[in-house]
Amino acid sequence: MNRPLLLVGAGGLAREVLAAARALPELWKPIGMVDDAPERHGSEVDGLLVLGPTALVHDHPDAAVLVCVARSTRPAGRRTLVGKLGLPADRYATLIHPAASIAPGVTFGEGTVLLAGAVVTAPQHVGAHVIVMPMVLFTHDDAVGDFSTFAGRATLSGNVTIGEAAYLGAGSMVREGVRVGAEAVIGMGAAVLSDVPDGETWVGVPAKRLDRSS
Repeated sequence: MNRPLLLVGAGGLAREVLAAARALPELWKPIGMVDDAPERHGSEVDGLLVLGPTALVHDHPDAAVLVCVARSTRPAGRRTLVGKLGLPADRYATLIHPAASIAPGVTFGEGTVLLAGAVVTAPQHVGAHVIVMPMVLFTHDDAVGDFSTFAGRATLSGNVTIGEAAYLGAGSMVREGVRVGAEAVIGMGAAVLSDVPDGETWVGVPAKRLDRSS
């Protein structure tokens, strides 16, 4: 039986998650989006109505919820929004696109989304409210923290630790055994060869700390 599904956010990521949900009609029945931008209320996104502000999730107690916001400029934004909503864990969906490749024994926290082409090669735990965009690769023994975000083709090379609410840009690569800290941001195409402290932004090949004062 398919469960009603509400998407929090009405931007590009929500469109991608909506497409993934529609690829699983036996599991999910999208019933609307909610967004705190008043100008979006009453509009349609890919045929789905933006019902109103995010507080409306409480008016649909039978619906599962996915928070579909991700910005490198606010890596902890999804965590903030989940805290604001104050929903119990069982209200959140976990959505795995049928074109993702997931090894037996992989487990996922609530609210996590894996889009088409994502690969997890060996048993491990992926945290809650994690966004994994197309063609992302997690290899063996990674530890993926809650609220982290992986843009398309980001790669973890094994035994990698990703801190809570970290953001890895498109095409970035993290060397085996490296830790990326909480709320750290890794730039597009960066090659991370050493540990990244919490809250820092690293870019380049090899990746180095970005000095925002220069």
